[in-house]
Amino acid sequence: MAYCGLECETCPVHLATLETDSDRQSAMRVEIGYQLEKIYGIKMPAKDVNDCDGCKADTGRLFSGCSECGIRVCASLKNIDNCAYCPEYQCETLKKHLLLDPGSEKRLEEILNKQKNL
Repeated sequence: MAYCGLECETCPVHLATLETDSDRQSAMRVEIGYQLEKIYGIKMPAKDVNDCDGCKADTGRLFSGCSECGIRVCASLKNIDNCAYCPEYQCETLKKHLLLDPGSEKRLEEILNKQKNL
């Protein structure tokens, strides 16, 4: 799971990275470009959708949109596993992300609730 609660194993960018069929991978990247514009208002041609192993991976392969992510930078500097462990949970930056991806909020809330019950 990414710092923000995104599930890397179901992330379209990560799935395209793992795809071995080049035609299928190209089609996936076209769809990713479409979804980026539709959901986030980011115009990105398929040729610019790069490989990604997740924001915590040390492979050097990180999606360009994630490399500039303020949430990733903040959590990394705080050396926390994800935003649920942050004393400032939910900050304004995270709240904006969670509005676009309610599944992330659910995952982070589950972690937060487990922490409270320890």
